[in-house]
This record gives sequence, C-alpha cells and structure tokens, in this order.
Amino acid sequence: MKEVYITKISKFLPNRPISNDEMEEKLGMIDGKSSKGRRIVLRNNQIKTRYYAIDDNGNITHNNAQLTKEAVEKLYDNRLKPNDIELLSCGTSSPDQILPSHAAMVHGFLKNGNTEINSPSGACCSGMNALKYGFLAVKSGQTKNAVCTGSERTSSWMMSDTFEEELKHLNTLEENPILAFNKDFLRWMLSDGAGAFLLENEPNGELPLKIEWMEGFSYAHELDACMYAGADKLESGFLKPWSEYPSDQWSKKSLFAMKQDVKLLGENILVKGVDSLKKAIEKHGLKPDDIDYYLPHISSYYFKEKLYEEMVKQGVEIPWKNWFMNLSKVGNVGAASIYIMLDELVSSGKLKKGDNILLSVPESARFAYAYALLTVC
Repeated sequence: MKEVYITKISKFLPNRPISNDEMEEKLGMIDGKSSKGRRIVLRNNQIKTRYYAIDDNGNITHNNAQLTKEAVEKLYDNRLKPNDIELLSCGTSSPDQILPSHAAMVHGFLKNGNTEINSPSGACCSGMNALKYGFLAVKSGQTKNAVCTGSERTSSWMMSDTFEEELKHLNTLEENPILAFNKDFLRWMLSDGAGAFLLENEPNGELPLKIEWMEGFSYAHELDACMYAGADKLESGFLKPWSEYPSDQWSKKSLFAMKQDVKLLGENILVKGVDSLKKAIEKHGLKPDDIDYYLPHISSYYFKEKLYEEMVKQGVEIPWKNWFMNLSKVGNVGAASIYIMLDELVSSGKLKKGDNILLSVPESARFAYAYALLTVC
C-alpha cells in the first residue's frame, strides 16, 4: 500500500460575495411577496455572505460542471499538466442533469485527455466520497495521482420561478397560498462554488497533508429521508419519486426543488453525528486532545453550540480553540464546503508539521457522516 498525500488545494467561488440583503433580489420573490421565513433563517444560520453563479444582471454565469472545471484548472502548475491527471473523482448533490454523470461533464469541459472518472451521488458527503475513491485508488497503487472535487450550483434550483407554478396551483385551492417552510428554508441556506484536491503518492508541494484514514457511516436503516429533491415525501415517510407522477404534477408540486424536514433534522443530525464521530475516533485510537484542528461542516451556526454540547454529553469533547470554520463568509456550499474550508486553513499560515486535522462532514439527506484524519508533513 502507498501513502497518500493532498499536495495541492484549490477553490472557485463565482462572481462577487452576495450579502443577506441582496439574496431575494438575486433569487426572486415568490408570488411577488417577500419571504416571511428569510430573516428568521438568516438570523439562525449567521451566514453573512455567499456566492451565486448569477451575475448582477440576473444571468447564469456557470453551471455546476463549469464551476468544477475552474477549480480543477487552478491545480495546474509545473508538476501537474492537464494530461497528467490519472483519475477524476467529482462529488455533488446538484448535478446539472440526470445523465451523463457529473464527472463526465467536468471531464468534457477539461478536455484533458483520456482518464478514469468517478461520480459519487448523494448530498454533502458526496464530496468526501469522491475523496475516498481517489484516496483508495492512490493507496492501492491503481493510480499515482487523483483529482477529487466537491461542488454545488444550487442557486438555479432556488430561483423563484421554480416555485411559481406550485403557487398558481395552490391559488385555485385556497385564499392565501404560501410556500411550505421545508422548501423556503433552503433558499436562504445554500451557496455555489467548487473545491479540488490533488492527491499523490509522494509528499510533494509546499505543505503536503498525509491522509491517515477515512471513515463513513449511514443511519438510513434507522431514519427517514430528511433532505430530498426529485420526490415527494408521503405521510408514511416514503419518498415517491418524480418518475411515478404525471408530468403535469412535476411543477405543481415543485418536485425537483430541494426540500428539508426541519423537525427531523433537529432531532437527529447532532446525536447521530457525535455517535459516528465517536465510532470513527475510537476505531483508530484517536483522542479528542490529539486533534489540533477540527473542521466541521455545519449548515448553520445554530448547530455550533449544540454540537459542542452533544460532544460533551457523549464524552468526545473537542476544545473550542481547535475548531476552524468559514461558514459566515462563503455560506453552505454542500459537497464543496470541506474543500473550501481546508483551502482557507492551509492558506492561513497557521499549520505546522505534525498537526492533526480532522475533517467532519454530515449530510441530512438520510443521515450519513464522513471523516478524514490528515497530518501535516
């Protein structure tokens, strides 16, 4: 088995930062009315700026694959030329289409010669699953390098016209139609962007990070779906897919919009998160005090204190001084968040040889969690 190192990191955040006051102008008002939930959600998540692949004239500037392509190309240097990439592994929860796969579309934009591709599906953990595929490929000697990415382009999913047909339909049924909170909630949470890692079997680069181990956990056997798109959730908890509805119902029910069961999220995301964290670190004999930098991907600062309290409760407390986050500046970029977070930490100049970094990524889709331990070389 080979050792595996992250030898270069890049990110691409489209256009300019968007403030809270500009969000509704960018995404549009639904039924001509300002959202009643927007200020509540923003007050809780404490995100100040985020990025959209939408210019100041309302034009879409990048699709998801194009965002990812921009991040990958920032990895190129004297050591890595386009045709040197042996494996391209790309994770996202917001692919541009059902088929072809996201990685195939990214590869099409890169035009960098023949290479293996991999497209893990899922939500936030898809970025970590893309990383794990690259990690295992390099570790097993299948490839000498791999480029792994996480990306999202959710702004177009959250535009007001996505929901207008549903509101028109509701208008025929009731006097004051409103967009359900489980749909409106995510409009004020999500951002666009992409991040990329170059993995190699040698500690090249200015600050290589050795991947010690990666672990993943799913609780889908215990819990119903919490965040979903392309389906409708029935009272039983069963997800009825878009393909089982007549086509005229797709827009009337906003079936392709992302939705989140906020109650299910609050009841489980932290409890299962700390339970999986405990499993991961105990398996590898790691103690909380061994972690110099803890990078938790959380969707909202609302969960920060509660996550710490749950750690204390389950006996795996990681001291506050070791936490590193950038949610307030870049927003929740889903599968790309952990890539963008690590990029900022590496660029900060804070790291020193021997530091241990724990990456922690949850996804609420049906409650899955992914972890990676890195050591600064």
